[in-house]
Amino acid sequence: MKQSAARRFFHGIRGTKGEGNCIPYRDMRICFVTSGTLESYAAHPAKADISVLSFRALGEVSYERELKGQTSLFEDVALLSKECGVVIAGCFTDARGMKRKSAVVAEKGRILGVSDMAFRVDGGQYRSGAGVKIYDTGAGKIGVIVGEDLYFPRVAETLSLCGAELAVSVFERQEGSLEQVLMRSYAFLYGMPVCVCAYGYAQAADIGGKLRFATPHSPFVFDYEREQEYHLVEIRHRGLYRKKRSGF
Repeated sequence: MKQSAARRFFHGIRGTKGEGNCIPYRDMRICFVTSGTLESYAAHPAKADISVLSFRALGEVSYERELKGQTSLFEDVALLSKECGVVIAGCFTDARGMKRKSAVVAEKGRILGVSDMAFRVDGGQYRSGAGVKIYDTGAGKIGVIVGEDLYFPRVAETLSLCGAELAVSVFERQEGSLEQVLMRSYAFLYGMPVCVCAYGYAQAADIGGKLRFATPHSPFVFDYEREQEYHLVEIRHRGLYRKKRSGF
C-alpha cells in the first residue's frame, strides 16, 4: 500500500489508538487537538505531558453561567487535567457581554488561570483582556499566546524575557503561511520552541527556527527535546552623556 504524501513527509510518524500520530523527538510530549470537542477528546485522551486544544474544544464560555453552576466547562478542563497533565484549551469567554478570545490552563485537577488576547485589531468583535501570562507547571514554564497576539512580536519577546521554556499559541484559523513564518521567527529570535494549535492544523518550530512538524492530523502527539538558547549581546549606544565634575 502506498503511503500518503503527508506520511512520507513525516518520516518516522507512527499512529496509535488515542495518541494520533507521533514524531519520536523525546523529552516532553505534547498532544495537539485541532478538531472535535473537549468531551470527545476526554473519551480517548492521549498520554502526554501537555494537551493543547483549539477554540472549538469549548466554544463560548459564560463566566456568569459558570459561577451559577449552569455550565461546568472550566470544571471539565480541570477534571481532564487529572488524567492528561497540563491542559490548555481555547475558548471565547463572555463576561456580561464583554467577549474575549481566551485560553484556560489547568493542571492536576485545578485551574491555573485564564489568558486573554491582549491586542484588539481595528475594533474587532473580541475585546482585549489581561496581560500575557506564564504558567509554572510540572511540564515546565509555559507561555500562552492567544489569537491575534501571534501577530505582535512584543508578546513572544515578553514571554521569553520572563523565562518561558515553551510558547503555545492557540489560534483560530490560519489563512496562509504568515503564522508559520512568525512562529519560526519568534522561536529563532527569542530562543524558545513555539507551537501553534489552530482549527484543523498544528505546527511547531524549534529554537533554530526550523519547522519540526505541520499537520492536519488530530489528535497529533509530538515529542520535543527541551531547548533554550542564550547569548550575551552588546550594543554601542549614542547618548547618556554626563559631564564629569572637576571639583566640589
